[in-house]
Amino acid sequence: MPLQSDMLPEWTGSATPLRELQEQLAQRVLLRDGFPKPIRTIAGFDVGFEDGGAVTRAAAVLLDADTLTVIDHRIVRLPTRMPYVPGLLGFRELPAMLAALDVLPLRPDLAFIDGHGTAHPRRFGSACHFGVAADLPTIGIGKSILTGTSRLELHAMRGAFTPLRDGTTQIGWLLRSKPGVHPIVVSPGHRVAMASAPGLAMQFTTRYRLPEPIRLADRLASQHD
Repeated sequence: MPLQSDMLPEWTGSATPLRELQEQLAQRVLLRDGFPKPIRTIAGFDVGFEDGGAVTRAAAVLLDADTLTVIDHRIVRLPTRMPYVPGLLGFRELPAMLAALDVLPLRPDLAFIDGHGTAHPRRFGSACHFGVAADLPTIGIGKSILTGTSRLELHAMRGAFTPLRDGTTQIGWLLRSKPGVHPIVVSPGHRVAMASAPGLAMQFTTRYRLPEPIRLADRLASQHD
């Protein structure tokens, strides 16, 4: 997939210009539903690293949205382009994720990204970066809070959710996807409304903590063959 040069500048060793770019690119994020209805296919994307971090390994899993049957799964490996810098994962992981999307047999109607969307200090986590670059509806699924707080106690019931805010601004949701375990952080990435995100995450969650496309992609990204 051709990538706009302003989406992925070369790593110079300085995080400052990349943080500034995130603030600019965040203006392109669309927080309104832009996915087909009904949703026919969904995908999960996760990234791991091999050879001491020298190789970026992106996993993509494509599922039927109704049955959650796996249609296809792919792994792509690329040289790692920059070191780990908190808050800048999109720049590190984007090339491999886009390459994994390109080798799927079809584009999903909705993609789940193992990472944050708007629940990010500059409202431009890896799910936003991927969604804007690919022009694809995306939702970020975080395993822990990167930024923000919740003012309301989250109910223990499965499917309960409460807003995650940064000051007075809502940036995502805490979602109790499974009773008795820590909630996940759900936030729009692109072309998904804030209000739609937790319901969509639960729609594709079974008995596990993570939504099925993320659970399967996470497992695939962690394997070594």
